[in-house]
Amino acid sequence: MPGPRRKARTAALQALYEISSAGHEPEATINRVVEEMKMEDEVAGFARQLVKGVVENRDRIDGVIRRFAPAWPLEQLSLIDLNILRLAIFEVTIDNKLSPRIAINEAVELAKIFGSQSSPKFINGVLGAISKEAASSR
Repeated sequence: MPGPRRKARTAALQALYEISSAGHEPEATINRVVEEMKMEDEVAGFARQLVKGVVENRDRIDGVIRRFAPAWPLEQLSLIDLNILRLAIFEVTIDNKLSPRIAINEAVELAKIFGSQSSPKFINGVLGAISKEAASSR
């Protein structure tokens, strides 16, 4: 049974996937997802915050992905992998409320559940490189 924050990240990932694939409106999408998952208000609020943060900072986040995964154009990444990266990068580089180690672990766990067989390794590699550079610039 996942903890409340992982449940919120799962909801955020599902909403971000739908937003990316179907072009649905972010606020309505996350509201529907948290309602379907019957989330408590605090957990739902965290999920909404994640979606809003990723959507508002998408260009900046995508720039980070392009920089650290140059061999993988965004258009060639699976939407699941792309949105897992976006979520983790938002939490580590913009929101700054989560340690990189925890963010990487959470992203890898999401990749194991929702991604392909190669997703966890790919996610770990990209986020590890971002984390190393962030640590050296502190």
